[in-house]
Amino acid sequence: MRIFLLPLMVLGLVVSLLLGAELKSPEANPETPKLLFEETFEGKLAEGWSWLREDPTTWRIRDGALEIRVEPGVAATVKNALRRKAPEPGLGKVAIEVTVTFLTKPTNQYEQAGITWYHQDKPVFKLVHENIDGKTYIIPGRKPTDTLAVDLRLVLDGEKYLAQYRPAGQGQFQTAAEGKIPRSAEDMVSIQCYQGPPHAEHWIRFDNFRIFQLAP
Repeated sequence: MRIFLLPLMVLGLVVSLLLGAELKSPEANPETPKLLFEETFEGKLAEGWSWLREDPTTWRIRDGALEIRVEPGVAATVKNALRRKAPEPGLGKVAIEVTVTFLTKPTNQYEQAGITWYHQDKPVFKLVHENIDGKTYIIPGRKPTDTLAVDLRLVLDGEKYLAQYRPAGQGQFQTAAEGKIPRSAEDMVSIQCYQGPPHAEHWIRFDNFRIFQLAP
């Protein structure tokens, strides 16, 4: 009997350790971003959005995305800018992401779509996919692109920003530019498009809009 006692004790210890490992709840990874908001564009807009210069005939929700016709105009006169309250500075480091797709290849000079930051109700910063002299770029940074669909990511840490991008769903985000933008608790963030052609119907598709709180 004694020769089996030690192996049985060892076996019992191993079983206890395994059971304890199964029962112990895993700790949250502090590096995992916390999702603060997600817009799925399923049938209707989520609460909290508001339109700036809305034209209900030139936007639609289709197939889980928002589509907006690119109309003539500039930052101060843009139509169908969809805005919501921006993350407050007290939240620390945050990221705002959206996928932008040109459903028609842009042809108009400065035809563009993306994220705009409003401070004191004025557009003070943009991260966009823009047509310049027949080629498309990420602005700011003027990084050339070769796809009609891109993921845009604006990372904010206090007044510091990183403007990032990648071909939609492909690889790691690349930084196009960095700098500072003014921040306050009343700021708003917008997805919008403008500088469209006056005599052609071009549409932009927006989806995968998310706001994350990042680890410091």
